[in-house]
Amino acid sequence: MMDHTNKKLIRITTVPMALRYLLPGQMRFMQEQGFEVVMISAGGKELNDVIATEQCRHITVPMTRKITPLQDLRCLWQLIRIFKKERPGIVHTHTPKAGLLGMLAAKVSGVKVRIHTVAGLPLMVEKGFKYQLLKNIERLTYAAATQVWPNSPSLLSFIKNEKLVPGKKLSMIGKGSTNGINTQRFNRAALDEKLLAVVKNKIGYDPQQQYLLCVGRLVADKGIVELVNAFAGLNKTFPSLKLILVGEYEPTLDPLPAATLAAIEQNKNIIAAGWSDQVEYYMAIADHFVFPSHREGFPNVLLQAGAMQLPVICSAIPGNTDIVQHDQTGLVFGTGDEAAIRDAISLAISQPVQMKAMAERLYEVVQTNYKRESVWQYLLDAYHALLNKVNRS
Repeated sequence: MMDHTNKKLIRITTVPMALRYLLPGQMRFMQEQGFEVVMISAGGKELNDVIATEQCRHITVPMTRKITPLQDLRCLWQLIRIFKKERPGIVHTHTPKAGLLGMLAAKVSGVKVRIHTVAGLPLMVEKGFKYQLLKNIERLTYAAATQVWPNSPSLLSFIKNEKLVPGKKLSMIGKGSTNGINTQRFNRAALDEKLLAVVKNKIGYDPQQQYLLCVGRLVADKGIVELVNAFAGLNKTFPSLKLILVGEYEPTLDPLPAATLAAIEQNKNIIAAGWSDQVEYYMAIADHFVFPSHREGFPNVLLQAGAMQLPVICSAIPGNTDIVQHDQTGLVFGTGDEAAIRDAISLAISQPVQMKAMAERLYEVVQTNYKRESVWQYLLDAYHALLNKVNRS
């Protein structure tokens, strides 16, 4: 029988946005299954919403997403104090900074089960000094963890091949994914007609036009530069084609080049819709989903597009290719290759019947492997198994 201390679970992300959008519903589910769940992140605009939704206690630790050594040390010390006071059975971290500080603090504090989920590795697109620095940070995080859980088969292979952690610490929950997909929400039959009308009105929807949709931060790392360039060429061939960009600019962390910003503003066929937490409505009105990202862990937006039966065109990166098989469940193009994006989109437009069949196959894959409730159950079983092992030792 597990004691009370072992049933305390601390979940940490660097910022509350990750709790809100990477893990919605998961903390509340674990609390309903008998865990005492404590959430930790920096402050932020999503915080009140997270606390209201999850119905779990939250402690603010002012972590940053950048490299800030003095602030990081202060946060490390704060986490150690929190863990010594709370005495959790499990500390489970997400996102790079929360992983590093959370795993180190948990190890120092004597927490027995220390799990870090890897949902993407920035080092995969870096070179030279930055690559080495990020690699060493990952190694340090994994060394302090007792379990390292990549959220996709490709990430698992990469971590193994790079020998970042001993194999015995490494495993994957189910078929991948951090939180699965809410198939009740991402479901064409569940849409609110009034909200659909609002979104259509916002973008000036015209059924005579064709719509490409891209969802994600508007940064170079997401492939926005080559997508915008490719679209400008495509527009000459397909004048009725529109591009909807749903996401926020990041002017401080990763600004787009001035030429790309100008192209987005000046092209009347590019609709920068801004950030939205109702992406399913944009997916319902789009004809194709295009995702040119340079690096991902296990991208939720592809699962969401799959659940919405929206044909997918994506870059050939780890994470994407774990979900989409070229010519089977979508079209895959060379990463960062403007001509390849243009060709893939042209092909998709010219093959509506084949694209619809691929979308149906992807829908089946999502329904079979990535329902949210299944991922939560896998996670719950893993927690219990780890706690039982600790209790027996």
